[in-house]
Amino acid sequence: MNQHPADLGGPLLAALDIGGTKIAGGLVDTRGTLLHRLQVPTPADGDRHVLMAAVGRVLDELSRLPDWHRVRALGIGSAGPVDIAAGTVSPINLPGWREFPLRAETAAHPAVRGLPIVLGGDAVAMTAAEHWRGAARPYRNALCLVVSTGVGAGLVLDGRLHTGTTGNAGHLGHISVDFEGRPCPCGSRGCVEGLASGTAIARTAAESGWRPGPDGDTTAAAVARAAKSGDPLALAAFDRAARALAAGIAATATLVELDVAVIGGGVATAGDVLFTPLARHLSSYATLPFTRDLALAPAQLATDAGLVGAAALARPTALGS
Repeated sequence: MNQHPADLGGPLLAALDIGGTKIAGGLVDTRGTLLHRLQVPTPADGDRHVLMAAVGRVLDELSRLPDWHRVRALGIGSAGPVDIAAGTVSPINLPGWREFPLRAETAAHPAVRGLPIVLGGDAVAMTAAEHWRGAARPYRNALCLVVSTGVGAGLVLDGRLHTGTTGNAGHLGHISVDFEGRPCPCGSRGCVEGLASGTAIARTAAESGWRPGPDGDTTAAAVARAAKSGDPLALAAFDRAARALAAGIAATATLVELDVAVIGGGVATAGDVLFTPLARHLSSYATLPFTRDLALAPAQLATDAGLVGAAALARPTALGS
């Protein structure tokens, strides 16, 4: 990637984005431009050592870049749960890591020793990215959601990222919106995630009698394609998901007062199939005077959000702000 002339020689932020399918690394300048990107597949079935070795390979490659000497801090966005106070991660989709001391293990890498390291959950990193460079940038109070296999979210309040003590503030996916709803793996019932995630949309469609086309694809993406073609059962599955999201967003807006809800993740790529019913349902849930003007916006940073967001987490530490 090309560097902006104004950024030549300036400080950089290193970033790691750790998920169930890939471990990505990058260098980001202080303007939020992703200058370098690389990634390796996540050895999702590996033990703690195999997983950390993959992280180490990414750091090895990053540290060989000519610009590495300009790095002032490292930000890490990881699948969660995370505990930023303890520096640990326990990603649901990486069973080899349970209360794994990721911050300390990363700090032991030769290229990283001495650098400040800031850890956050992947949804919080996406929130930081969208507030720094994306759809939430014009707003002081934002809820940013990642609607994908699960439903994650993060909060910006009064212009600052609000992480909470452990880094899990804004965990909208586990707000209960249906007292008699599906049991959730978290132990509750009727959670937003169990109604609005891609997995939930596919399940809702199948339970209603929707059947895939000749290719046999039963994913939420296939349901979205069917909905765009006017399939009533597919449309109903997205409507139910949108209603759950609207209820969760409205509850959050009532609690903390929001200016915007930014929606990203794979499910959001369905476009109007999701956003049209979401806006309709939000208008019926967000009825108080201080919630009625809440804006909805699609996320802007797409696949760059994880790395830009991880860098954003580390930016205050690197720049002393």
